[in-house]
Amino acid sequence: MFQIGPYQIESPVVLAPMAGVTDRPFRQLCRELGAGLVVSEMITSDVNLWNSRKSKTRLDHAGEVEPISVQIAGGDPEMMANAAKMAVLHGAQIVDINMGCPAKKVCNKAAGSALMKDEPLVKDILQAVVEAVDVPVTLKMRTGWAPEHKNAPDLALLAEQTGIRALAIHGRTRSCGYKGQVEYDTIKRIKQMVSIPVLANGDITTPEQAKAVLDFTEADGVMLGRAAQGRPWIFREIDHFLKTGQHLAPPGILEIKTILHNHMQGLYEFYGTYLGVRIARKHVGWYLQAQDDSRDVRRRFNQLESPEEQIELINTFFDQLLGKEKAA
Repeated sequence: MFQIGPYQIESPVVLAPMAGVTDRPFRQLCRELGAGLVVSEMITSDVNLWNSRKSKTRLDHAGEVEPISVQIAGGDPEMMANAAKMAVLHGAQIVDINMGCPAKKVCNKAAGSALMKDEPLVKDILQAVVEAVDVPVTLKMRTGWAPEHKNAPDLALLAEQTGIRALAIHGRTRSCGYKGQVEYDTIKRIKQMVSIPVLANGDITTPEQAKAVLDFTEADGVMLGRAAQGRPWIFREIDHFLKTGQHLAPPGILEIKTILHNHMQGLYEFYGTYLGVRIARKHVGWYLQAQDDSRDVRRRFNQLESPEEQIELINTFFDQLLGKEKAA
């Protein structure tokens, strides 16, 4: 457990913000399944764009468990400060600044991890956002923008001095994207330098890895992104292992069916039928990776156009799996 401002985070396993993935239905599901904190999809600092359908759904926090953490991205201090204020008006209780996204679409606008090249600008943005709101401000960043330019330790000290309340470090540089070894040694160094909570992020996919990373880096928690796609119960598995040293039994086929069914219903209700059906396709694809060896069910699922057809196919598929399990 660790503290971000007034909020005590009971589980050290946190859901990373992922554009197009960590929408409200998925965040709520991950909280139910053991995540100590979930962070919203990144939202642009240009509040003039907040009337779009995409931004409106990203700003919808109805029914979420507190504290509500919202990530903002941009490269202009004044716009970032304004976005932070607006995010708080929309329900944010923690504002997270994105300096970790390596996507070219984000970096080409001098946002995300591209900001790490310009330390004076980083300082201006951090100060502007911290001063603009009365809620805790956190920062997600990488270890640097290239292997030969790892300035995250310097920026971590700067962040603490400007009033940032927690750091999440993805253990790769911007130019590495998601390839190559994760630099847990850099995260360890940062943890030794600052007194605010530090979350280790990058390639953590099992309870054993989470424990090894925490033991090595002495970080306050781990942040999971891609490992939770199609496997949201990973949060309770890691949390249980960290607390007891014992493995939690994996979910059975019936529980996976129930979790997936509830997730799909959440998507239909949140997005409406047309978009909900389409967004369900990628999530169901992730869930079925471990069950559908031939990919046949996933192919058929992606051609369906209604919630009823999608639910019927999933029910049929899982009922067949349950039948095989009973017969074995």
